[in-house]
Amino acid sequence: MSFTRKMVLSVAGNKVVSGFIKKYGMRLGAARFVAGETLKEAIEQVKLLNRDGLVVTLDHLGEFVFDEHEAMASTQACLDVLDAVKASGVNSNMSLKMTSLGLDLSKELCLKHMRLILDKAREHNNFVRIDMEDYAHIAITMEIFDELKREYGKHVGLVIQAYLFRTVDDMKHLEETYENCNLRLVKGAYLESPTVAFPNKVDVDQNYLKIIEMHLLSGHFSAVATHDDMVINHVKAFVKKHNIPNDRFEFQMLYGVRPETQRQLVKEGYAMRVYVPYGNDWYGYFTRRIAERPANAFFIIKNMFRK
Repeated sequence: MSFTRKMVLSVAGNKVVSGFIKKYGMRLGAARFVAGETLKEAIEQVKLLNRDGLVVTLDHLGEFVFDEHEAMASTQACLDVLDAVKASGVNSNMSLKMTSLGLDLSKELCLKHMRLILDKAREHNNFVRIDMEDYAHIAITMEIFDELKREYGKHVGLVIQAYLFRTVDDMKHLEETYENCNLRLVKGAYLESPTVAFPNKVDVDQNYLKIIEMHLLSGHFSAVATHDDMVINHVKAFVKKHNIPNDRFEFQMLYGVRPETQRQLVKEGYAMRVYVPYGNDWYGYFTRRIAERPANAFFIIKNMFRK
């Protein structure tokens, strides 16, 4: 992990900094990356994206709840997303973090909430992506996903992070166990120990291409989450070489990041999904975006001095 990224993530934990950004961040530029604080605002943004041929993943932001009431509120927010997608007719699925559903309180509580959400997804013929979180939650996340995948099949998928040493083994397990295993492949955005994750960017990049190729060749659906032209071009060449049809994979990018490239990929005939976060609890998500691309920090600073 780069020094700049480490610094940003460390500074983000400062109470003074976090207090300032939480108070003024949406006005200063966080709205570029977060589609509003309400579901209604987010749905309107999804409609605009759909009009340009982009499909969407909605994410009600939140993680690390501390009591059952908060966990149920987050669960209800997810149910509301699925109902709003159905009612509005927009082309969107959803993603979630299981820590927001009570994972740190108990596995049983989290499973109870996940089943409520996945029952709704199945009722509406939609899909729920479980985000992979920090390393401390990976083993329990894999355990719960295995249980839910057996119950809900095509209606549930998972995120896999390239920067972890264990990733290839996890993928082999998933690919060999399930007939239809839809995985979102990312590099990873958490601050992890070098005992469990590649500390150098070049190694993460190499492993990322490795798992993309591995999953594309497996016959399962691949969601390639990247803003990197090198990766995009590599995928284009790889699927052409191996005669992998376009309906077996999609590109994914974050809301507010490289919108012109997103639309260009649609024009070229590729499926392009935009990850659209919304909600009041946007600080953690936003700071990870800053850490990934420090130029985003200058965007915020510039807005601080605009009249």
